[in-house]
Amino acid sequence: MTAPAPSAALLAPWRIGVDVGGTFTDMVLRDAAGAVRIFKSPSVPADPSEGVLGVLRLAAQQLDITLTALLRDCALFVHGSTVATNTILEKKGATVGMLTTEGFRDSLEIRRGIRENQWDHRSPFPQVLVPRYLRLPVRGRIGADGAELAPVHVEDVDAAAKIFAEEGVESVAVCLFNSFLDGAHERAVGGQLAKSWNGKWVSLSSEVMPTMGEYERGSTAVVNAYVAPKVSSYLRALDEQLRQFGLPRSLLLLQSNGGAVSVDQVAARPVMLVLSGPAAGVGALKGCAAPGEKANLISMEIGGTSCDVMVMAKGDVPVTDELTIDGYHLTTPSVEIHTVGAGGGTIAWVDDAGLLHAGPQGAGARPGPAAYGLGGENPTVTDAQLVLGRLRPGPLAGGAVTLDADLARKAIETKLAKPLGLSVEEAAAGVIRLLEQNLLHAVERLSIERGHNPATFTLVAAGGAGPMHGVAVARALGSRRALLPRAAGAFCAMGMLQSDVRQDYLQVFLADLDKVESAALDAGFTQIEARAREALAGDGFGPNEVVIERLLDLRYDGQQWPVRVTLAASGFDAAAARHAFETEHQRLFGHIQPGGRIDITALRVVGRGRLDWTPPAARSPQTDAPKPRETRKVWIDPVTGWRDVPIYDGADLRPGCRLNGPLLVEERTTTAFVGPNDRLEVDERDDFLVHVGASAS
Repeated sequence: MTAPAPSAALLAPWRIGVDVGGTFTDMVLRDAAGAVRIFKSPSVPADPSEGVLGVLRLAAQQLDITLTALLRDCALFVHGSTVATNTILEKKGATVGMLTTEGFRDSLEIRRGIRENQWDHRSPFPQVLVPRYLRLPVRGRIGADGAELAPVHVEDVDAAAKIFAEEGVESVAVCLFNSFLDGAHERAVGGQLAKSWNGKWVSLSSEVMPTMGEYERGSTAVVNAYVAPKVSSYLRALDEQLRQFGLPRSLLLLQSNGGAVSVDQVAARPVMLVLSGPAAGVGALKGCAAPGEKANLISMEIGGTSCDVMVMAKGDVPVTDELTIDGYHLTTPSVEIHTVGAGGGTIAWVDDAGLLHAGPQGAGARPGPAAYGLGGENPTVTDAQLVLGRLRPGPLAGGAVTLDADLARKAIETKLAKPLGLSVEEAAAGVIRLLEQNLLHAVERLSIERGHNPATFTLVAAGGAGPMHGVAVARALGSRRALLPRAAGAFCAMGMLQSDVRQDYLQVFLADLDKVESAALDAGFTQIEARAREALAGDGFGPNEVVIERLLDLRYDGQQWPVRVTLAASGFDAAAARHAFETEHQRLFGHIQPGGRIDITALRVVGRGRLDWTPPAARSPQTDAPKPRETRKVWIDPVTGWRDVPIYDGADLRPGCRLNGPLLVEERTTTAFVGPNDRLEVDERDDFLVHVGASAS
């Protein structure tokens, strides 16, 4: 990632990425020459748009231009929004009604009966988002072959509309049986609702996600209906505000699949935004790899509230349809991310039995860690780092907040050290060790448990807090390299500017892989490819700027969950598809069925609109040994204890620089900690690459 260059003049036009996090709203501006500026300001959870406008005003002020000028010369504005996720977590969505096929009224509440922990039979499922009295039946039936068995009764829709009006329903989800094969009945119901109900938010499951599986499709449609009024209104209002301030074209939103999409195209399917911010890690990881490199990378993006883990294997980040948010099942294309409550603002506490815990609760943007001086009294990971000398007292994140070491020490002493009978330093060290153990387990979840050997991967430690913990977690994993991006504090905002526009489409297609006719397969793909090309053309992409991928969902006969494989661009080859399926099946599950029947369950098309990317100008290499800014006492680990450690200014370290740890590197939006026996190198992309244990060998 390119180093921030705050002093150079801007070269228009530029691109802007804004990521709203739980603690900070991050903004990255990249101009036409590839130079990068990074800005951070506190988030405003009550109104995320204020956080967006706040960081834009801060950027305009620091760049000494008007907000209008900043937006007027912006050629691309990409936004990662947490509004959809927060609406679900905070239970602040719309009052939803639901129309189902007669006899299937309770499918939403029956669910699948699958529990994450098979030994836990007591924890209740979350309360359904549509109570039974608002789940109403409609007569009519589509058969298993897609043919109409009984016509839809529109009078049932009129009767339901009357109840919805009386009960104050704001949004309606429609999920009729077998509508993934033919959505004609759902479209008829939607048309009748438009006549008999005065609401405007209707989500048809066959349009939101036409997947096989009535519960999954219905649950996704319900969540879409639940978040649509708030999310779509927020996005359109923000887009209108930005346009009024001078933005020449509508903003783009980062989807859960890691690609961007326009406001108009996502407004009807806001459920696609539930992982909007973290999914930008896909674009950020691409920026960490050399052009064309099939890199093996594991990202650990640690912000103020949480840690998001993502794996890139051989240049690809897995995309899944199975997603659960706060216990609600969603079927929507999403990059595979594992999130845990572990960040700089994670609260440390002692339970009644005298055991130390770190998280999952966080201090948020306000009051934040005790060291912020904003009224917070609970000790956090940031407070512990400050007590151990790893963070410098004073301005943090470009001056967005100020760290007070005395307040941090007081919080740890009062809430942790005294109850545990430890010194303040011992208690702070315990917090760090416990958090890093939680981070280790989170990374293992998506690496070892998915059949990957982390020793063959580079751990990318990003987020404002990531470079403080990355080397220690890499060492525990057995990884030999840890990459600490120079722009780690705005990792996702940077990734938004490196993400293509993306459209995902699915069509159920049931056939035997070895017996399917290539012509039928091609006809199915061609049909949904046309939709992808049309959508991308609407976003302004010409034929030469569009890349289309064909994928198949495959499974063994009788197997429940499919495995997704990408087809070669040269055309369909059943033997090659079988080989790709068996290779992935072996990695995921440790076995295959030699010669077993493989069924096709769905066709998928991924359409990408390629955004041109100007490479940054290379920084001149290091010609002399950099001098540390200062030396201060830092707690290293239980074996080493306290030690005088050199502190380097990140701006003084250029490509080719090599330094042996222990050391600290202070950057504008993050601080990197390198332990003893490790060697830091500034690589050709101007990031900090740590060779774990290299200086001891």
